[in-house]
Amino acid sequence: MDAKTCILTRRSHRKFTDQPVSHAQIEEIVSLAAYAPSWKNTQISRYIAIESDQLKREIAERFCLPGSNNPAIITNCPVLIAQTFVTRRCGFERDGTYTTDRGEGWQYYDCGIAAQTFCLAAHELGLATVIMGVFDRKKLQEFLQIPEDQELMALIALGHPADEPAAPKRKELDVLLSYR
Repeated sequence: MDAKTCILTRRSHRKFTDQPVSHAQIEEIVSLAAYAPSWKNTQISRYIAIESDQLKREIAERFCLPGSNNPAIITNCPVLIAQTFVTRRCGFERDGTYTTDRGEGWQYYDCGIAAQTFCLAAHELGLATVIMGVFDRKKLQEFLQIPEDQELMALIALGHPADEPAAPKRKELDVLLSYR
């Protein structure tokens, strides 16, 4: 699949088949996501693949915020990826000071790039994903025993698609782009 087709056809999926995702597929996706650009090539994103149905149920029941669709997604996906990042590397100088006025903001930017690269790599392999952020991050981070030098960024549901969502309407180019 060429890059344009991959971008135009990738969707956020919220329903998955019960077909398992192999460790080889997960490893290929993470290997490709490692090529996402990052601040000074710090490559701060890390991934935890959660396959246990019991663990996914517990995450859905205990850590999803009220009103979100995340519990249904998490209990339905074959693999739940917890994306973390190594703190105090991205956007910092060697002496620990911020490089720009964005402060720690660059680490979130780099995680977004890595998450989208992860999702595009999964799509290339015929797999489906959705990135989720509506959960109690601090409590889930503690529950997953994330190392002290890392922070939980997002959850990504991964599996074989059970549906084919239509492309949502996109803003017109004149809204998105201006020239000066």
